[in-house]
Amino acid sequence: MALPECVEVTTGNDPVGSVIWLHGLGADGHDFEPIVPELRLPGELPLRFVFPHAPVRPVTINGGMAMRAWYDIISLDAEGRADAAGVHESTAILETLIAREKERGIDADRIVIAGFSMGGAVAINTALHTSEKLAGIMALSTYLPLPGEVDASSSYRDLPVFMAHGSFDPMLPMQWGQLSAETLKQAGFTVEWHEYPMAHAVCPEEIRDIREWLLQVYA
Repeated sequence: MALPECVEVTTGNDPVGSVIWLHGLGADGHDFEPIVPELRLPGELPLRFVFPHAPVRPVTINGGMAMRAWYDIISLDAEGRADAAGVHESTAILETLIAREKERGIDADRIVIAGFSMGGAVAINTALHTSEKLAGIMALSTYLPLPGEVDASSSYRDLPVFMAHGSFDPMLPMQWGQLSAETLKQAGFTVEWHEYPMAHAVCPEEIRDIREWLLQVYA
């Protein structure tokens, strides 16, 4: 699997951990780059943030227009919201990025995988299927893309999971996120759930909570 182009930001020399963060539909790796300085991470915790660009592909709900997307979305109902083949393809991309961080000297248990919207869906799916014991997963304004695969999951159930959603999200109803969190909990995961009075976005309170969670994960 070829590595995608990535935007990278380090918060200090000789990173001791990596955060691989996937963007949402139609965005690119630059989308969450500005959040890194807002996290105000301490100098003694240098991290490498890796923001890959999704492949360009036609997206059915947008009239087949080609744009950066981790998978196709056929419709906005539960059945058509995630194209399984595309989810699996992007899961393989994320696993390749995890392997690259290991080659660069970062142990798997110092790697967080993260994503917003469809990027978060791929992060969740990767966490369910990777054989690596990761540091944690951060799933923002997103959902479990392939619920039927949870029972076949080979993942470590003690993986720290941070999930957050906007209560006014018009694109991905918060109920999807809540149901996904409950499904993961029932499968044995410990999910830290956060909700904020926002739409399909990220807010300052969420950035503050992400900072606190990262400090706990890398403590």
